[in-house]
Amino acid sequence: MGVFTQSVAVGRSSAGVPEQLEWNGRTYVVAAEPVRWFERRRWWAEERRAERGRGAGLVDHEVWRVQVRLARAPRSPLLTLDISHHLDSGRWRLIQIHDAVRQDLRESA
Repeated sequence: MGVFTQSVAVGRSSAGVPEQLEWNGRTYVVAAEPVRWFERRRWWAEERRAERGRGAGLVDHEVWRVQVRLARAPRSPLLTLDISHHLDSGRWRLIQIHDAVRQDLRESA
């Protein structure tokens, strides 16, 4: 698996579920039900101290596993990506591309 971090733009439904992703100049649509979980951040490496009463966004970040395909090519292969949402800033990052995806990307390059 490839682990890294790259900025992405994510369009979400009114319920906050990712529906669209812009990455490397391409638009992808979510093609399967995404899976969400929360992970602990190493907040102490990024913040001087935790403010009293502040938890969500400081301690945890939201992670989604999405299966996407190119918006302009509805029959394109599915790509499985993990994206992280920083709750305080609203920023989205691509944090993982799964092995099968990396192979497909190498073959199409």
